[in-house]
Amino acid sequence: MPIGFRIAPVTERVDPALIARAAKLPAANIGDVMSRMQTMRGGFRPFGGKKVIAGPAFTVRARAGDNLLLHRACDMAAPGDIIVGDGAGDLSIALMGELMIGHALTRGVQGIVLDGAVRDVDALAALDIGVWACGATPSGPYKDGPGEIGHPISCGGQVVMPGDLIVADADGVVVVPRAEAAAVIALAEAHNAKEQKAQAAIDARTYDRAWVTESLRAKGCEGA
Repeated sequence: MPIGFRIAPVTERVDPALIARAAKLPAANIGDVMSRMQTMRGGFRPFGGKKVIAGPAFTVRARAGDNLLLHRACDMAAPGDIIVGDGAGDLSIALMGELMIGHALTRGVQGIVLDGAVRDVDALAALDIGVWACGATPSGPYKDGPGEIGHPISCGGQVVMPGDLIVADADGVVVVPRAEAAAVIALAEAHNAKEQKAQAAIDARTYDRAWVTESLRAKGCEGA
């Protein structure tokens, strides 16, 4: 099959046990422990009724304004998958709406991350599925292709491989390479515990901010 109309099954997915642990963590904590290099760019907003998702990426590349391969992805994705769509960041035409995403929900898909636009915003908010997109417009899509499924894509400025761990919440979306997921989630759990300890100190008015002064002095800041 020529480039532009390739469809490959997603055969390797991140460990379900790691997904369950990731779902309990803020996306920000997970992004922090990857040196803040694996977070999708700002602008992804949650449109669906589910506000936190974690799961394996089912990757789709779509031509701007065309959702033919996204339709096929809704049929192919496994229960628990997150369809991650490279829509080229185009916001002039919605690539998915109530009917498509409702169908994906009946198939067990838990989330959609779309570098593009959606429509039927009020209806999406009532569906028990996570939907992250960069905007909304009433303009509907074409259905001619090209597009690809199950290949590496670019979404939100990040490379996403089939089966990678995707975590999304109110802050946005983070991508964890599948091979690194175990180490990353362990680090993120430790980081989250550290932040909870800091929050407790803030609540108790005992939070130590000495590091700010030390950092400024190290930079030669007068009056630190």
